[in-house]
Amino acid sequence: MNEETFTFRVDEALKSEFSTAAKNRDRNAAQLLRDFMRDFVRQQQETTDHDAWFRRQVQAGLDSANAGNLIPATEVEAKFSAKRAATRRRLETSTE
Repeated sequence: MNEETFTFRVDEALKSEFSTAAKNRDRNAAQLLRDFMRDFVRQQQETTDHDAWFRRQVQAGLDSANAGNLIPATEVEAKFSAKRAATRRRLETSTE
């Protein structure tokens, strides 16, 4: 792997505290910074992947609705009203 140098300015106190904290974890500051960079890149990729997935799901829902695949609101409300009632019954019997 080709390595590059990454140089930046940081407050002296922060650098000292970071180096001490790294040493306390049996790591050096450069190792921890590389770990942080890898984690940041991974998190950004996961966010991008999730956003793309979410947009596909929304578009699929819109396409389905536009094709007329809809459930009437009264049917949805009746279904979830029954679920709420069942949950209430379970809660009431578990507290008795």
